Amino acid sequence: MRMIRVNDRLSVGPQPALSEILLLTDQKFAGVINVRPDLEEPAQPGNEAEREAADRARISYKFIPVTMPTITEADVRSFQAAMANVGGAVFAHCKTGTRALSLYALGEALDGRMSPVEITAMGQNLGVDLSAASRWLEGHRRTRPVVKGFFDPRTWSAQYVVSDPSTRKCAIIDPVLDFDEKSGATTTSNADAMLDYIAEKGLSVEWILDSHPHADHFSAAQYLKGKTGAPTAIGARVVDVQRLWQGIYNRPELHTDGSRWDRLFSDGDTFKVGSIEARVMFSPGHTLASITYVIGDATFVHDTIFMPDSGTARADFPGGDARTLWRSIQAILTLPDETRLFTGHDYQPGGREPKWESTVGTQKRTNAHLADMTEEGFAALRQERDRMLPMPKLILHALQVNIRAGRLPEPEANGKRYLKFPLNALGEVVW
Repeated sequence: MRMIRVNDRLSVGPQPALSEILLLTDQKFAGVINVRPDLEEPAQPGNEAEREAADRARISYKFIPVTMPTITEADVRSFQAAMANVGGAVFAHCKTGTRALSLYALGEALDGRMSPVEITAMGQNLGVDLSAASRWLEGHRRTRPVVKGFFDPRTWSAQYVVSDPSTRKCAIIDPVLDFDEKSGATTTSNADAMLDYIAEKGLSVEWILDSHPHADHFSAAQYLKGKTGAPTAIGARVVDVQRLWQGIYNRPELHTDGSRWDRLFSDGDTFKVGSIEARVMFSPGHTLASITYVIGDATFVHDTIFMPDSGTARADFPGGDARTLWRSIQAILTLPDETRLFTGHDYQPGGREPKWESTVGTQKRTNAHLADMTEEGFAALRQERDRMLPMPKLILHALQVNIRAGRLPEPEANGKRYLKFPLNALGEVVW
């Protein structure tokens, strides 16, 4: 098998045969990283076959499918993490080895260990054209919002810190408060990781933004407001969600005027993150109150559009509607093709590593639920899929917290907090 030795930890090369993966142990490799999407060519083995071969060879296996035009920082960081977690040498491959080497070189550059000139020189020395990687790095460093994603594997959630490099002001988007439904324990590890990043980068928080009242995790908005003093915000139609769930929870005392947040955004409202212009798009369908944040060239689409291989969000929650979701998505897809889209969840199809960034152009061309689709077809697809999906395990736990801007219930006489949720409130169940 042809391979290029980059250093003691990494070798890259073209697509191996399954029989060659089985021999990697004999060559003292401890892991293989496949960065090639399935179905690029009819004859390639594919993710599942490679995973089985690696298991038989007793080496680790990671799947980070990329194309050069769609590489994101999340892909680069996943590649770094995959290498770091292997206790030995790694063989990484794509079709030719170029994408695998590009992911490594970009990680070195993002961490300050390599310049664009050095990337080009390394490629020349190894006989690999890394000019596309150099161009990616130049584009990444242009003045535009810096987006740092934080993935919570317990809830499959993506959270963000988006910052203005010129002013070092930032906004936190859709933060997760950790909750374990088995023990009732809450912790702040996700939120604290974002605060650590903010401190490390010398940022100051201007906004704490939720895109909608989440059904699968608690919002950490109140915790972060207490730590930073920044105002909280959500879409103005949250009052409709509050009224809906006030009835479901039988909570007549619940505030339903949106006053738990510092600002309620309506469609077309504008604000700033540092010097970067931002605006709000009303994007209902998943919920009554969902909004999209457009901050410079970065757009945070929450539970509307997922990564292209995952399709789109469900529309069967109370107040949801598939046709309304379709129209919201079509409005998002009118943004320029190069607009970066950051999704709210990633369910890692095929066992690949988490992803959360795409572009409008990529979604229009390749999204499994949107490409070559009509509103009628989308509504039928979405309704059929949603009938088969179980409700999120935390929906009745989370909504009573999230319609109060992430406030936990007040302590009772014994000093403890209690959640309250109804039985048989959400119709037919998928077990």
